Amino acid sequence: MFGWKTKEPGRRSAEMTGAYDGGLAMMTHGLIAGTRVASNLGWRPVEALAVGDCVLTFDHGMQRIAELRRVTLFLDAPDTDPACWPVIVPAGALDNRSALTLLPDQGVMVESDAVSDIYGDPFAVAPAQALVGLRGIHRAPPQEQLELVMIGFADEQVIYAEGGALIHCPTARPALDNLLDPARPVYDVLGMHDAAYLAGCLSAEDRILATAGRMEGLGACC
Repeated sequence: MFGWKTKEPGRRSAEMTGAYDGGLAMMTHGLIAGTRVASNLGWRPVEALAVGDCVLTFDHGMQRIAELRRVTLFLDAPDTDPACWPVIVPAGALDNRSALTLLPDQGVMVESDAVSDIYGDPFAVAPAQALVGLRGIHRAPPQEQLELVMIGFADEQVIYAEGGALIHCPTARPALDNLLDPARPVYDVLGMHDAAYLAGCLSAEDRILATAGRMEGLGACC
């Protein structure tokens, strides 16, 4: 009923960054209040969800929310370091129906023929900041304080936001737990080098589509 993308089952591939480990994970992912998420109650603003509600995931259907955390970001919005500026995803850039505001390190899943050629899977998770410059995606200084809502499941998931954007939700585990039980993540997040390469391939694929497959003047991305 929502018109989801098709997918291939299996583990998503890429290089690990270590960014989603322990407490650090709590500030590298989450959705800004107002972002709508696909749930058993329909499209709901993320701040209206509660523990026990179910959210539609990319690989595992409806999954129950095990934990919700809220954090206020950009307390001194006008003076925020540019390195921390959020990433603005225009409507349609990642199959999202409305503009999205994401944390720079928030993982988003994208589809690329080049990724399939390299990893055998057309889907990869990349930090949002690596996609800056692609399809109008850009960074902008925050104008006000924002509420961040972090959704936690029993296991790592990718969820749908604003119609079709695929948002990575890592499992936040204390660093000690990771040392005692170093479980292999389901979704590895591309490092910035590989993610930038992926963004270049996506840009080239977009140009090929826009020129009906004519390759003249296009540099090789891969």
